[in-house]
Amino acid sequence: MKAAWNEIKTAIKDNIPGHSFRMWIEPLTYIKNDKDCLVVSSPNFYSKKRVQDHYLSIINSEVKKVFGKNCEFSITVSNGKRNGKISEKINKDLQLSLPNIDISPVGGSFLRKDFTFDQFVVGDNNGFAYSASLSLASKKDTYQNSLFLLSGTGMGKSHLSQAVGHHILAKYPRDRVYYVTAEDFSNEMVHAFRHNCIDKFKSKYRNKCDVLLLEDVHYLSGKERTQIELALTLDSLFESNKKIIFSSCYLPADIPKLNDKLRSRLSSGLISVIEPPNFRTRVRILRKKSKDKGYHIPDDVTSYLASELTDDVRQLESGLFGVAAKSSLLSVPLDLSLAASVVKNIVRSRKTITINVIKKLVCKNYKISISDIVSRSRKQNIVQPRQIAIYLSRRFTDLSLQNIGKSFNRYHATALHSIGAVERGLREDATIKKKVDFFCKKLESGKF
Repeated sequence: MKAAWNEIKTAIKDNIPGHSFRMWIEPLTYIKNDKDCLVVSSPNFYSKKRVQDHYLSIINSEVKKVFGKNCEFSITVSNGKRNGKISEKINKDLQLSLPNIDISPVGGSFLRKDFTFDQFVVGDNNGFAYSASLSLASKKDTYQNSLFLLSGTGMGKSHLSQAVGHHILAKYPRDRVYYVTAEDFSNEMVHAFRHNCIDKFKSKYRNKCDVLLLEDVHYLSGKERTQIELALTLDSLFESNKKIIFSSCYLPADIPKLNDKLRSRLSSGLISVIEPPNFRTRVRILRKKSKDKGYHIPDDVTSYLASELTDDVRQLESGLFGVAAKSSLLSVPLDLSLAASVVKNIVRSRKTITINVIKKLVCKNYKISISDIVSRSRKQNIVQPRQIAIYLSRRFTDLSLQNIGKSFNRYHATALHSIGAVERGLREDATIKKKVDFFCKKLESGKF
């Protein structure tokens, strides 16, 4: 029977990525075949859940081929009785919040189930970042304690960061992994100060964390107290040889209002840039996502989407889901004509929007002049529209931060600060959010 299980594993190996097989299927060991039920053992609860969520269908299919259609499949956890309490505790902590410390209702985040290494499409644009992340997660290089992932929005840095968390939890289930955005870290620290539990906060991150995944570190621009606390936390983690992954849209050197100590810590490890995917990688991304979703997309449509949707992975997903949904809802063939109608709605506005268009739209709405918005004035009735215009320029054009800043007679660091100010306003100020939403709808509609 053990030989039959090995035969099943060999068949599965031919149908899934090699890394996925080595990570999730190969460790499964034969236990027994009792009353038409094949039972195998998984190393831990996390691995069991992963197999059940993603590979149960293909396993069941191969099991029935070998043992007959009435045979069922079941997974247990090795040493379940002896280590039951420990395993149960580990399973409860898979959401990555550290145990027994209740500091803030926004103190931690869940990992996305699909943000794993086997779901990441590797190409020329991200191969180094992928290898560096996998190496850190596998703990192969003791000298590599930290990794800084740099990319624009929608390029995959969050995917890789969370993949590290998934990988470590699977291979080292007793490791304490904490995934948090810089904004949540800052909010949690403020909460701790206000409620006189700062010592618990410090202990949580410095003494009870083995792996820290810190997203969007550029959010800390100008937050002096948070920067000091984070720098001290990083010192403690580095001294204890813990693993840390940072991610950001900007290099540490380009983040304004960042103290030198924290900038040095962020720059101390390996820095890896993720570039926009090239055509071949975009095709592979579309094919993988089509397969995962069960879509049947013709090759010519896939190539068309890959050639037209060049901004980022999210734009590719938008196009893919758009053509699949439109074809299904309207009961029409999924052909190039349909794809063109979907792509037109995604990219037309981006190609016609310029900084001058944005300046005119914002100035008209705020009743100020173009000369006002590019002036050195610090009056609030000028500063806010200028910041919003800079934010919109970053969002709706392909220009670099330096060129955007130059268009408003500002340095790129000032432009970055403006973008950060608007992003905070979107979260905290309903008036700003309403205004920005209005401008976005205008620009996206092409009626400006």
